[in-house]
Amino acid sequence: MSIIGSYTNRMRSERQRAGSDMTESSTTTVNTDKRERAVLRLHRDMKQRAEYWAQKRGYSSVNEYMADAVDEKIRRENLDYDLPTLEIARLNQVVDELRALSTNQANLERVITTGFDSLLGLTRGDSYLLDPEDGEL
Repeated sequence: MSIIGSYTNRMRSERQRAGSDMTESSTTTVNTDKRERAVLRLHRDMKQRAEYWAQKRGYSSVNEYMADAVDEKIRRENLDYDLPTLEIARLNQVVDELRALSTNQANLERVITTGFDSLLGLTRGDSYLLDPEDGEL
């Protein structure tokens, strides 16, 4: 599991514990997890997408999903995130292509060297085809 996934699960379980603390206490404490309220205005389409992803990820409300989204965005701004899978895959692809390019260059060098050796041998008159035949294959 990624660090982001484990962090999200940890935050979700802390919120659930905080929620259970609120229901079990006999006092009228409204905000046991010390979060403050913020107002967010979204376009209708954006709200529908947020509701969809909140439901798909198992959040009890869109507000919890938004709080995690803001937290994740802040961590990205602070450069505190793992490389996403696509970036890792792209980097691995670049490394593989560089390795293939190096191999191709070595093969090309070997072919050119062998070709020049053959040409030099022909200009000197050396050829295995001109050797006397001894009857063996």
